[in-house]
Amino acid sequence: MSPEGPELHWHCRDRVFDLSARTLVMGVVNVTPDSFSDGGRFFAPGAAVAHARQLLAEGADLLDLGAESTRPGAAPVTTAEQIRRLAPVLEALAADPRVCLAVDTANAAVADRALELGARVVNDVTAFADPGMAAVVARSGAGLVLMHMAGTPATMQRDPHYADVALEVREHLAARLEAARAAGVPAERVVLDPGIGFGKTVRHNFELLARLEELKSLGRPLLVGVSRKSLLGKTLDLPVDQRLEGGLAASAVAVFLGARVVRTHDVAATVRAVRIADALREARRP
Repeated sequence: MSPEGPELHWHCRDRVFDLSARTLVMGVVNVTPDSFSDGGRFFAPGAAVAHARQLLAEGADLLDLGAESTRPGAAPVTTAEQIRRLAPVLEALAADPRVCLAVDTANAAVADRALELGARVVNDVTAFADPGMAAVVARSGAGLVLMHMAGTPATMQRDPHYADVALEVREHLAARLEAARAAGVPAERVVLDPGIGFGKTVRHNFELLARLEELKSLGRPLLVGVSRKSLLGKTLDLPVDQRLEGGLAASAVAVFLGARVVRTHDVAATVRAVRIADALREARRP
């Protein structure tokens, strides 16, 4: 297929995104008390809903709702507690026709309930560590994000090692994509995420971003999330709340090299940055 062909359409239940037209911006809504990026500012349902609507007004194409932190060292959250946190936010937002909601969870039961409440995408950072997840996604018709992570959030930053990070991430994502197909999830519903910051050193992260074009041969759109992450803080020696410019630079380069979805906490600025990156990428096409 052509790099601008049907593989750049993403089917998410009743929505079909044409990712050849422009990069999608996915806004982050953390319904957690312990997020690394916002310290629980949006943990209360009302605050989360208000924040979500603000991100939509700023130009978000999708909203990614998460009720379990995936920061390094994070402890698991029970199924019941994740659902308790997510349900009022999903119920408040799902009726809005502007909204395409993703649920950021590795728990099949949480994903199933979120889909019942109106989510259209499952963002699984473990890429089917829960053996029930593939069946939930297959029968729902939901869009799916499959991400690479070495280990678990509790262990992933304990001396990560790769012989060739881009090659190994590519092989892992290829295997997960095939597992999705085997479970009845068509490729047209899958987006792949190399997992920047998940079980990788700063050097691994930058090498993976620089070699992003090598992952395009998998034939599915790529999602990249670098917003506020530690690779920016360690490189620039800046705290979480001062990493915007670094995140915009990394996101724009990722889009230029082939990313079609960008996940971010800072929607308005990211929309502007990726539109310029889109224009530059379009300008270099033969």
